[in-house]
Amino acid sequence: MAGILDGVDNRTQLAGQNRLELLLFRLGRRQRFGINVFKVREVIQCPPLTQMPGSNPVVRGVANMRGKTISVMDLSLAIGGPPLGGEQEQFVIVTEYNRQTQGFMVHSIEHIVNMNWEDILPPPTGITGESYLTAVTRMEQELIGIIDVEKVMKEVMGGNETVSEGIIDTNMDLSAQHVLVVDDSVVARKQVKRVLDQLGVTCTLCKNGQHALDQLQEWVVEGRDLYHWLALIISDIEMPQMDGYSLTAAIRKSADLDKLHIFLHSSLSGVFNESMVKKVGANHFLPKYEPNELAELVQARLKEHAEQCSHAA
Repeated sequence: MAGILDGVDNRTQLAGQNRLELLLFRLGRRQRFGINVFKVREVIQCPPLTQMPGSNPVVRGVANMRGKTISVMDLSLAIGGPPLGGEQEQFVIVTEYNRQTQGFMVHSIEHIVNMNWEDILPPPTGITGESYLTAVTRMEQELIGIIDVEKVMKEVMGGNETVSEGIIDTNMDLSAQHVLVVDDSVVARKQVKRVLDQLGVTCTLCKNGQHALDQLQEWVVEGRDLYHWLALIISDIEMPQMDGYSLTAAIRKSADLDKLHIFLHSSLSGVFNESMVKKVGANHFLPKYEPNELAELVQARLKEHAEQCSHAA
């Protein structure tokens, strides 16, 4: 199974072209799902698992992989489906994102498909597992679901969303500034918003790059002075319809928007993302999600923005 990811370095060339590759898998015999290849470290037959007393029922156990102990979660059970069968009959997709390594147990692995982000759409209402899907796409007349892994991780493993005492500068009034938050994951949007709420900053939430670009253009038509009002755009990179790289490139090409300040963040951290951030013209890259780090970066930017506006006045 390791060979299915051979040549992943060459796939980085897709980034910035509003394209992605999905690894297709099944949790049962019927519906297929997909996960962004860049999230995947390897795919293996499920190894022997050691059960951990008191752990979440979704966690089937832990495994030692290449000298590192990781949790393996039953992805079917995590999204409200029936538990998968015996371990020896399943596969594990080993992923690394949000600065953590974890395994997702699935029933079977299929193949990798090359897609355009424009063909990745928000999930329609009323479909099975809708609340756990961040996007869908159609292939061979079949609906492929892309699971909101951030939601699964938060429900299973929890996470801190409170900015630590002493981080927030209580002497600053940031209420006059605004932030645009762009992310296809409902959980991720809410996480960023909670940090901004603790800082006392208002924000607008958008579900993908195209939605954000439409909102920016709408504000331009309304006559808003974006450079004084909109201090920052915080955008995810991997999103349906228009990814964060393409959103940034579109903003930089627009005479009405080109000087806006952009933070790109991604669960897919590393040198590659940092290089692409510079290439498309974003101002900063941060791996998501750590509330103190986000709060410090946002505060620093808003202080800078406030000084720029006072000098321009």
